[in-house]
Amino acid sequence: MMEVQEFTISVLTEDKPGLLNKLTIIMNRRKINIQSLNVSTSEIAGVSRYTLVLESTRNELEKVVKQIRKLIDVLGAFLYEANEIYYQEIALYKLSLEVFKKNNSIESLIRNYGAKILAIEDDQIVLEKTGTKEDTHELYQALEPYEILEFVRSGRVALSKSKRKTEAFIHELETSNSNELSIKEF
Repeated sequence: MMEVQEFTISVLTEDKPGLLNKLTIIMNRRKINIQSLNVSTSEIAGVSRYTLVLESTRNELEKVVKQIRKLIDVLGAFLYEANEIYYQEIALYKLSLEVFKKNNSIESLIRNYGAKILAIEDDQIVLEKTGTKEDTHELYQALEPYEILEFVRSGRVALSKSKRKTEAFIHELETSNSNELSIKEF
């Protein structure tokens, strides 16, 4: 039996509504939970990049990627393991300003974890930490004794380590008779 592990799927799409619903239907049918999701513009006008983090087997997710590639507005879909991408997440932590003022150790904790103060309000302080899920979770655990009022972590933002340029991929796709280009070509 193949090993379940964490993968990242990157999907390049035309910037049109409705694709998120189609992607979630594909995952839902296969009973695959989306661990994290990020949608953003890309360096090409009219092209969006969806970044999904999923836990499953490589075999299962290769099937998912093939299915995603068949969707009309999809320009390309790629499956990555962690060592094939550069990635980060951002986390925000809200603490009571009173607790922050009473504990000098929180300030050094913020520095030690490479976090920064995003905002200081009348009764609260908001911290920001960029890093991997593990990095942001470590800071969460360190801040737990200080009564975290709120916590949120973004979806993963990722770029492949391949030398491929999105613009070159899109150009090749436009001049090709197929949408079955391989990422290895870029």
